[in-house]
Amino acid sequence: MPSVTPDDDAPLLADLMPWSVAPPRLGRGWPAAPDAASLKARWDALLKAEGPDRETLFEPTRSRTPHSAVGQLPGRAGGTEKLTRATGPCAEPVRVLRAPFDEQWLIPDHRLIDAARPELWRVADERQVFVVEAATAPADSGGPPLLASGLLPLVRPGRVRPLYRRPGGAEPNLAPGLLDHLAGRLGHRPDPLDVLAWTLAAVRPGLAVPLTADPELWSRGVELGCRVLWLMRRDGERPKLPGGRRPYVRAPLPSRPVTVHYDRDEETLRVDDDGRISPVPPEAWDFEVGGVRVLEQWLAVRVGGAAEPGTLEAIRPTTWPQPWTSELLELITVLALLAELRPQQAESTVTDPITATELRESGVLPVPDTARRPASVLDHHEEGPEGQFTLL
Repeated sequence: MPSVTPDDDAPLLADLMPWSVAPPRLGRGWPAAPDAASLKARWDALLKAEGPDRETLFEPTRSRTPHSAVGQLPGRAGGTEKLTRATGPCAEPVRVLRAPFDEQWLIPDHRLIDAARPELWRVADERQVFVVEAATAPADSGGPPLLASGLLPLVRPGRVRPLYRRPGGAEPNLAPGLLDHLAGRLGHRPDPLDVLAWTLAAVRPGLAVPLTADPELWSRGVELGCRVLWLMRRDGERPKLPGGRRPYVRAPLPSRPVTVHYDRDEETLRVDDDGRISPVPPEAWDFEVGGVRVLEQWLAVRVGGAAEPGTLEAIRPTTWPQPWTSELLELITVLALLAELRPQQAESTVTDPITATELRESGVLPVPDTARRPASVLDHHEEGPEGQFTLL
């Protein structure tokens, strides 16, 4: 069977999932952090400052200053008075995907975010899956071209493609007519999650997505993609490596680690001189997205390198929180298991392809312009600047 490449007339992700949004842009680092307690402490420090001191701590940009008048983020309860007069409590931090495989916390307050992308917040719920185009990297880097998460992604610079255009898993963000066409060719109608799973398994560098009309091949690809999706989303049952390969803390981590070293021969993460986690498979340590080692980046955010004194970002845990250890062990597991699936993804071949030409001849492509724009999803008021209400 011939190997599929982007030159084989495979449709592009941009046509199969036509609605996309640029990822949110914070404009300042302090509203996000690996722990929620630091965010609440940063907010309290901001509100204790007055006048020019508050403005300096805020770190104004052309898009946001303490004088900016903005509405609430959809579905959130943050204040809408200008920050120069703000006195209320911190909006409850929410979990976000801050970087590839790095789940952190964010203060969901529109006044703190340069470009929040409200259209993404409007469709963020327990049914949603956000597909994220990974940063551009050489094709031989081995990193996945796509990420998938149930959390709102802040990963830059790639586009974000929600699986659903409306809350509650309504109106899939797929080319109109695609599911009907696949049903006719496969003999059964796939659901949107099936299409997403196939996409994660089959996508190529350059974001071409070979499709097949072979029901058996489709089923195998969906099964592989569901495994990838489960590992990327990390929801439900916790992933585990086989007994002898599970990472453990072999020697306690220091309360305030400063350095991390990976010993490839011993498959061990050494934290400062004494802390030790093993086994850490080389495949997990070497796992990259966009040419950056995921584990190395995750650890760099949390170890050493304190922020500039006097800034809000300098407010951070004084000791290593226990939840970070659990998150680190799970991340090692996830990356190792994803690395095991790479050969199956790389060696996948397609028979009876459904080409872009076929989709154009059937009228599925090109997609209408409306499919590339957000749906109108509001059936309720959203609070605008200074407590006024808007209805979109």
